[in-house]
Amino acid sequence: MLKLFEVTGFKNFKDKIRLDFSDVRDYRFNDSCIANGLLREIIVYGKNSTGKSNLGLALFDIVAHLTNNNITPGLYDYYMNADNKIGYVEFHYVFTFGIDEIDYTYHKNENQELIFEELYIGGISQFKYDYENDRGDISGIKELVPTLNFDFRGGDSILKYVIVNSSLNDNHPLYRMHRFVSRMLWFRSLDGNRYIGYKTKTNDYYDFIFDDGMLEELEVFLQRAGINESLVVNTDVDGERRLYLNHERQLLFFKAASSGTKALYTFFYWHKTAKEVSLMFIDEFDAFYHYELAETIVDILGKTPGAQTILTSHNTNLLSNRIMRPDCYFILTDGKLTSFANATERELREGHNLEKLYFSGEFDV
Repeated sequence: MLKLFEVTGFKNFKDKIRLDFSDVRDYRFNDSCIANGLLREIIVYGKNSTGKSNLGLALFDIVAHLTNNNITPGLYDYYMNADNKIGYVEFHYVFTFGIDEIDYTYHKNENQELIFEELYIGGISQFKYDYENDRGDISGIKELVPTLNFDFRGGDSILKYVIVNSSLNDNHPLYRMHRFVSRMLWFRSLDGNRYIGYKTKTNDYYDFIFDDGMLEELEVFLQRAGINESLVVNTDVDGERRLYLNHERQLLFFKAASSGTKALYTFFYWHKTAKEVSLMFIDEFDAFYHYELAETIVDILGKTPGAQTILTSHNTNLLSNRIMRPDCYFILTDGKLTSFANATERELREGHNLEKLYFSGEFDV
């Protein structure tokens, strides 16, 4: 699981911003929001342009860095903060897998080129390398994988080179980290199916619904969301199968459906196809949803086994101890990310109305 993430100098984050999944309080309710002593479900609030979307992009930079999974073009334009004074963007991740902990830091320049990398496993340095000056200490990683010839590495990330070319035990923390990163998923449906990670392509986005039983499941899911539509699949004159809304005059789903209905389709697609997701970040997840539907989606995600979930939202109806807990709600403002539990000196209890406290300014930081 991801224990800690920090980024400095990325997009609108001039200074360091920190998300600590280990900052867990001793609340005695909604324990399902916590797993292995780490935050498992998080909702991030903040005014427009505070950087909620950029937080997700920063967190998912490692996907482009270490895997070949999809990165939707254009998302990482204007990569470095315009007032960046350190001359690079710094990313810092701490992963924990049982008793094993990986601490990984890397720097990139404004062209998204790797210029520095450092890795610790269990507190022991494996390597530290300055790519701009072509120097560093890689003795630890050489000892870990003595059969690798680092002269053939070229300009690749040392970590990526080791992961791709070594033959460590399958349960080695480096492989577990790489599997975690490979299964991270960021998506939003405000402007189509834009996503980062998990897979290289989504050619099945329109076709997965033709699998056995999937059409019926989607119909039930939409009806649970209050959308009482009947669905049907037709084979058109060009020989292609397509999804239709089943009326007296049948309507092409992706042309006639509302924005909210199509957003639900996108959520359903990922919910059904991303079976082994490690960390899911859904940007503006409920932009088209009624507040009751948004709560339903949070409930569904909360029952996704093994996955950490981060959502961004403006929907204050979700601010309830009935749904989550104060250490799982965060507010992003002025380049600072703070949990509600840390944003007030008040001792928050299960009976407190978090939404009213939020509107009263209790969590202004």
